[in-house]
Amino acid sequence: MNKQLKKYLHSRAITSPWQIGGISRTGFTAAIIVPALAEGESLPATLESLCLNPPEYLVRTWVVVVVNNRADIPAEPLADNQKTIDWLRSNPYPQLNLVWVDASSSGLELPARDGVGLARKIGFDASLPLLDWGVDPLLISLDADTLVDQQYLPTIFDHFARSNKGTVVIPFRHQPVPSPKQEIAIRHYELYLRSYLFGLQLAGSPYAYHSIGSAFACRAEAYVKAGGMNRRCGGEDFYFLQQLRKISGIEMVRGTVVRPSPRFSNRVPFGTGKTVQAHVEEGSAQFHFVPVGGFQMLKEWFELIDGHLDLPADQISQQALNISPVLYQFLTELNFNQIWEKLQENHSSRRQLLAAFHNWFDALRTRQLLTRIEINSCFSAEQIVEELLSWGGYAGVGKTADQLDLMEKLQGV
Repeated sequence: MNKQLKKYLHSRAITSPWQIGGISRTGFTAAIIVPALAEGESLPATLESLCLNPPEYLVRTWVVVVVNNRADIPAEPLADNQKTIDWLRSNPYPQLNLVWVDASSSGLELPARDGVGLARKIGFDASLPLLDWGVDPLLISLDADTLVDQQYLPTIFDHFARSNKGTVVIPFRHQPVPSPKQEIAIRHYELYLRSYLFGLQLAGSPYAYHSIGSAFACRAEAYVKAGGMNRRCGGEDFYFLQQLRKISGIEMVRGTVVRPSPRFSNRVPFGTGKTVQAHVEEGSAQFHFVPVGGFQMLKEWFELIDGHLDLPADQISQQALNISPVLYQFLTELNFNQIWEKLQENHSSRRQLLAAFHNWFDALRTRQLLTRIEINSCFSAEQIVEELLSWGGYAGVGKTADQLDLMEKLQGV
C-alpha cells in the first residue's frame, strides 16, 4: 500500500461504522460502486446487465452495493432496503463478486444531511484497501437503476490500458418510458445536456464532459489524489469530476453506453428525476438552453487568455469588457485582477500559468457565467440548438429528433 493511500485512509476516508459484507476474497482490479435507496425493483435488472459482461472481466471486478438511508426514512422504503440486504446475502448472482454495505439498519443510517454523495464515498473508500494496488486499480461509478451493455467493462478496462488520463466519462442515453409526456421531457432534458456539452467543446473548455453519477470511472490513484468523493446530497458527481479533471484529466470513452432511468425523483435537490418531474407535472423547465452567443463569448475569453498570458490584469479586464459587459461584470465580482496577478507571480511557464487559470476558471465558474447570458424568449429550444449546431458546422438541423440523433452520434452514443 503506497504512502499516499495510507495518508488518505488515515485522514480523508470514511472507514466506520460502515463495513463491506459478503467478502470472500480481496485483490480485485476494479470495484463498481452502486448506491441503492429503495431499489428493490430496479437493482436486479442493473446487476443482470452487468452479468452479461465477459467472465474474464467480471472475475477481476467486484460490485459493491451501498444500501443506504437516513434515520428519518418512511417505513416503506426502509423495508425495501432491509429486504434488499437480505436478498444480497443470498448471493443472487454467483457470476458476480457481489458484496454490500449496510448503511440502512438501526445505528448505521446516514447522517441527517447526507445522501447519495456520502453513499458513493462509503463504497469507494471501503474498497480502496481491498484492491490490488500492484495493477493500477479502477473505481467505477454506477447507479442501481442504470443498465449497462455487454461491452461496459471491456471498454472501460481497455481505455485505461491505452490512456494516461485518470478519469473517463461514459456515453449515456436514458431508458425510454411509456408515458408520452415523460418521454418528451427526458429527451428535452437530454437535448439540453448534449447542447451544453457541444457548446463547451466548441468554446474549447477543458471541462467539456457530462457530469452523471452513473457514467464515469477513474483510477483509484486519481481518486485518492483528488481527495475522494465529496458528501454532497446532490451534484456530488459534478464537483467530484471537476476535481478529477484538475488532478488527472478526463476523457470521453467510446464503445459502450449506460442507460439511466428517467423516473421521477425527489431524493436530491436537483438532477434528472426532479427535472423531468417538474417538466411533466408543472410544465416548466428547471434549466435554460444557452444561446450560441454565450459559447462564442466563452471561446473569445479563452482565446484572450491563451494569447495574452503576459498582459497585466487591467489590460486583460479591458479586453474582456470589449468581448462582453456580462463577462467583465462577472470577472469584477470574482476579483479577477487580484487573482490574475497572483497567478502570474506563482507560475513562470506558459503551460503552468494556463493550467492554473483553468483550475481557477473551472466548470463551476463556467456554468455561473453562462447562466447569466440573457435568452431571447422569442426563440424555442430547437431554434437555439439549431443556431449552435450551425456554428459548429452542422447547418439546417432544425428538429429535436434530428438534433438529438446528431449529437448522440457526435458524443459516442
